[in-house]
Amino acid sequence: MTNWRWWLCSLLFVATTVNYLDRQVLSLTYEEFIKPEFHWTDANYGTITSFFSIFYAITCLFAGKFVDWLGTKKGYIIAIGVWSAGACMHAACGWATAHLVEGVGSVAALKAVEVGSNAALAVSTTSVYLFLLCRGILALGESGNFPAAIKVTAEYFPKKDRAFATSIFNAGASVGALAAPLCIPPLAVKFGWEMAFIIIGALGFIWMFFWAFMYDKPEHSSHVNEAELEYIRQDDADVPSGKSTDASGSIPFIQCFKHRQTWAFIAGKFFTDGVWWFFLFWAPSYFSNQFHAPATSTLGQWLIFTLYAIVTVISIIGGYLPKIFVDKKGMNPYSGRMLAMLIFAFFPLAALFAQPLGMKFNNPWWPAILIGLAAAGHQAWSANLFSTIGDMFPKSTIATITGIGTMAGGIGSMIVQKVAGNLFTYAENAGPAFTFLGFEGKPAGYFIVFCCCGVAYLIAWTVMKALVPEYKPIEL
Repeated sequence: MTNWRWWLCSLLFVATTVNYLDRQVLSLTYEEFIKPEFHWTDANYGTITSFFSIFYAITCLFAGKFVDWLGTKKGYIIAIGVWSAGACMHAACGWATAHLVEGVGSVAALKAVEVGSNAALAVSTTSVYLFLLCRGILALGESGNFPAAIKVTAEYFPKKDRAFATSIFNAGASVGALAAPLCIPPLAVKFGWEMAFIIIGALGFIWMFFWAFMYDKPEHSSHVNEAELEYIRQDDADVPSGKSTDASGSIPFIQCFKHRQTWAFIAGKFFTDGVWWFFLFWAPSYFSNQFHAPATSTLGQWLIFTLYAIVTVISIIGGYLPKIFVDKKGMNPYSGRMLAMLIFAFFPLAALFAQPLGMKFNNPWWPAILIGLAAAGHQAWSANLFSTIGDMFPKSTIATITGIGTMAGGIGSMIVQKVAGNLFTYAENAGPAFTFLGFEGKPAGYFIVFCCCGVAYLIAWTVMKALVPEYKPIEL
């Protein structure tokens, strides 16, 4: 048997890695480069990250349908081309701000603007709108990544292997976040934050070349032999006579919302995606503010690296767990996945102890390890959650359902980002007047968000189980 499916899985892994590298450039240059240059507050940053989340959510609703309509090959190429262009465009925001704000004239003069002046407000406001534009283009392209990747996984892997394959390419999110602190801050220090956006953004254009020549549907691929094709299609024998769960049938877009399976996936994404994006966007700022470990410092880089190293290892194991339940315990794929998701729903509870232990011992390694465990739980959860779509929906509708659920996750993330940004600014200004369970000021704000993140997965699992208590694929 050939193993071309694993080569394609590796390409999905690289695309997801690039996807998350592009997202991380802003968070790793925010505190030391962008914030002082453009006179931003945490509320400004929260506005930008929340806008990315909501715009990503809206475009996801249509991106999945776009991929199903255009096809995986062309849809994926267009998606990564758009987001790579959007990533590179961030580099022009400083130049554009300097020329749009009267009296500034040059990028070098942005920092020199008097803090609190009308000019500083103009620089802040103008730059925020420019970054919103760039983040919007980035979100538009990135919204196609997961619908396309999940569709490829359903095309090339039988149900029992999909969670493992998904966990491998989904580990690209962890590896991207893992590599980001080791390469982005050094690039920003040596060449400027603008070049960090350009260099990382250009990686997507290289990926497009490989995808154009390597991908084709399994039945048309010259790299897939009969033995591998038979292995890929092994689930077809389980479909009742006269019914269809493959590409020969499709569910109209509006009809998707009439199925409880769709709402179960929506709930799983809505309650949990914001947790992952909060850690992704705010962890560098958290370590810088609470423990004086900026992203450009050796300590700051190793803290982020350690956090995502934990995520990477555990998340891949998490994708393999349902395969054990199916092969060894004889469970159906959905039941095995739900059991695995319940196990990993407890991991984020580690976030409840991150702030207390970190502040008690004045040691950032406690939060790095505990947040790493929480984020690892998310990635293992996410790999299995994505795979539930292939369990219950026809292949022709998988990208559409993925887009709908990812939209819900983006809405949840938008709420988390906006609330967190405003909460941190308010708590910092209030100081000792703002308290929560023994913490004051901004540390209290962080602890509140950590507590919400910790319990989100158990809530999500309970809602999903109530909506779809047992395995029930949709038949056409």
